[in-house]
Amino acid sequence: MREYELMLILDPTLDEEGLQGASTRIQTLVGDRGGEMIALEASPPWGRRRLAYPIKRFRDGIYTIARFNMAPSGADELERNLKLSDQVVRYLLVVKN
Repeated sequence: MREYELMLILDPTLDEEGLQGASTRIQTLVGDRGGEMIALEASPPWGRRRLAYPIKRFRDGIYTIARFNMAPSGADELERNLKLSDQVVRYLLVVKN
């Protein structure tokens, strides 16, 4: 298993309930693929920020960081699901060393 860090930029029009749903979905995606959540930071200091340029018609985004352990094959499946999500504006998944 490897340690990963996932940074997400979420749709800025999400309300508090939508943010909770997105956080729960990330935890479920990681858990279903045999992963183990270390931390999920969906609150400040990041929070809502102005983007450098518009992405998918959005000028702002809600930043979230998740740290977890997972097998590499599960990480590929996680990325596929993130690409299909309407709530995710942009993401970056990196392996921590």
